[in-house]
Amino acid sequence: MSAFLVLEDGTVHRGRPYGGHGIAVGELVFTTSMTGYQEVVTDPSFAGQLITFTQPMIGNYGVEQDSSEAAAPAARAVVVREGRNSTPNGREGFSDWLAARGVVGLQGVDTRAITRRLRDGGSVRAAVSTGTASIAEVLELVRAEPPMLGQALAAGVSRREPETVAARGKELAHVAVLDYGVKSSIVRVMNESGARVTAFPWDCGAAQVLASHPDGIVLGNGPGDPAALRACVDVVRDLVGTVPLLGICLGHQLLGQALGLETFKLRFGHRGANHPVLELDTGRVLVTAQNHGFAVRPPEERREFETRFGQGRVTHVSLYDGTVEGIELTGMPVSSVQYHPEASPGPHDARPTLTEFVASLASAAPRAVA
Repeated sequence: MSAFLVLEDGTVHRGRPYGGHGIAVGELVFTTSMTGYQEVVTDPSFAGQLITFTQPMIGNYGVEQDSSEAAAPAARAVVVREGRNSTPNGREGFSDWLAARGVVGLQGVDTRAITRRLRDGGSVRAAVSTGTASIAEVLELVRAEPPMLGQALAAGVSRREPETVAARGKELAHVAVLDYGVKSSIVRVMNESGARVTAFPWDCGAAQVLASHPDGIVLGNGPGDPAALRACVDVVRDLVGTVPLLGICLGHQLLGQALGLETFKLRFGHRGANHPVLELDTGRVLVTAQNHGFAVRPPEERREFETRFGQGRVTHVSLYDGTVEGIELTGMPVSSVQYHPEASPGPHDARPTLTEFVASLASAAPRAVA
């Protein structure tokens, strides 16, 4: 059986099958997370992508049933240096788990060389093939694949009906979540913090969300180009100023656009669990988990910028490249972060972003035991 990775420029990396078999085409990216491969593959923000793991050994602690971020994997393929299928304590092996879910995999390739290619030249369209197809046949599929720029992917990973998850213990607040591909751990952290969470499909209007009488709203993460979600930006604009609002990842980018800022595609994106972010007001550095290929373009020269709702300002920046990692409206409970505060499986430096959001809602509107 032939197994290889082919990039849109014709570069070929030959290896061995790992996980499922077939052909998977998409945007080739890399993640620097050293653990959490199950969480990575099931993160809906990886929809349409092939993931290269920079950690050389993947699959060495198996798969846990309750660690997935969604019901099914979002990534189309995985590329690893050394793939294991370990089953400690009765867990399912990662390779078996991938195969059962149809996720194509490739191992035995130089992932360092692939990562350096992406860092130097940017993310590219590519395909992983394990089967009988020729390189020429697969390369034709790659070059026919649309680029990530301009793709609206939220519809493919969002739930189709509203869903409510009760708070764990005493209910302190009710939070509405716009599900553009929200990770289950975001909902779980808010539940553990005392929030009843109602998650709405990606295309719900502001009136339907507000009719649930939330104490606060979270704009969730998700895949694709935020500029392709114009209707979602309009909904976010309608929600600003109604109740406290927090955007995360794609939600941060949609809020930025609603406030008049632009978004742009990063050369190779930020994906991993070791990204340093500077909190401008305090000088504190947060080590964060991130997964995005687009970013909010910073305002010119200053932290502050004008919006139709009043003055906004940048609150966090990346210490890797200076990109905007957080914004807020002055004098209004409206803010967003580019990083993932739930940080499943870690690190947890930024988790207070979520827990304190729930606490602030509780202090503003105390609730009885549910």
